[in-house]
Amino acid sequence: MRLRDATNIDDLRRLARRRLPRAVFEFIDRGVEDEIALANNRAAFERVKLKPRYFRDVSGRNLRTTLFGIERRSPLIAAPTGSAGLLWHDGERDLARICGARGVPVIVSNYSLDRLERITDAAAGAVWFQAYIWPDRAVTMDFVDRAAAAGCEALVVTVDSVVPSNREYNRRNGFVHPYRLSRRNAADMFSRPGWLLRVMLRRWLSGGLPRFENFPPEVLEEMRRTGIAVRAADDLVWRDLETVRARWRGRLIVKGILDPADAEMAVGLGADGIVVSNHGGRTVDSLPAPIEMLPAVKRAVGGQAAVMVDSGIRRGSDVVKALALGADAVLLGRSLLYGVAAGGGEGVTRALDIIEAEALQTMALLGHSRIAELPDALHGTV
Repeated sequence: MRLRDATNIDDLRRLARRRLPRAVFEFIDRGVEDEIALANNRAAFERVKLKPRYFRDVSGRNLRTTLFGIERRSPLIAAPTGSAGLLWHDGERDLARICGARGVPVIVSNYSLDRLERITDAAAGAVWFQAYIWPDRAVTMDFVDRAAAAGCEALVVTVDSVVPSNREYNRRNGFVHPYRLSRRNAADMFSRPGWLLRVMLRRWLSGGLPRFENFPPEVLEEMRRTGIAVRAADDLVWRDLETVRARWRGRLIVKGILDPADAEMAVGLGADGIVVSNHGGRTVDSLPAPIEMLPAVKRAVGGQAAVMVDSGIRRGSDVVKALALGADAVLLGRSLLYGVAAGGGEGVTRALDIIEAEALQTMALLGHSRIAELPDALHGTV
């Protein structure tokens, strides 16, 4: 199959699987432990049913929306992933460039393999920055200041990964952070010579093995010396969010919320947006699907902040379902990564084309032309 023959996101996933070493593919594709949450994320979307209305003019249908007071072409956002640079040379910049040109904000991961400033320079549109609360709070504040200096539109504080999750396949595959060579992963890399030449060799020639380019030099040196990746703070408290809010003057978003009470608390402390998320099924294997929790979080927030959702979105109809259930925007993670792996910027374009076309087609067949009409398309409750 060639890129232009891909008709859906699953086709892009197959292309990505064919082109990537097993360790890299499983890093972006899989969940945690027995992958119950990963499977439920998809099953929850499948349980949502829609009902059509007929004899309606849908010739002018579109996905235009307003988010944070800004009119946007669509409600799509590129989720923070931190691995596009392992899938395609300059993959993170390709992702930012294509999404920016399409009016899709890009959230640069704290764990990006490319520098924030290089990504913002390449982007043709809005860039947001994802930040974790680090054990050394001064490092966190440095990230906040750096995002402001780079002109980021929003800061996305991710709160659902205070300790490493149990991704057993990474250990079996020899996939570790910081990235280093071993007999196991070397054999895996050589099994995909196209990827090895196109991505890893070019990366090596331009600066060595992949590393977290946004980390402070002293942190990178400590990681190189110890072989242990820095993790988020496990003593995270609400006061930390207050501190970030006081320092950051732009829009503040909290990502990883599932409980309505946590959403209320975050908004009360100054959050402008909430991302209902279970990290793509990659933290605790018994978490509910975000789409299941979206209506309750939406009610708790009560219009005081934007409510977004991610995890499990593979179809344009999934986007329509999320919008019908009250989401103000939808984050795409794996769906775009499959596109990057399948063809760099062209693959991102293909992924966005597929999702947008499917969403508009679904709206037309349901008898709706505008996002605001979509709650009427719900059949039953979630």
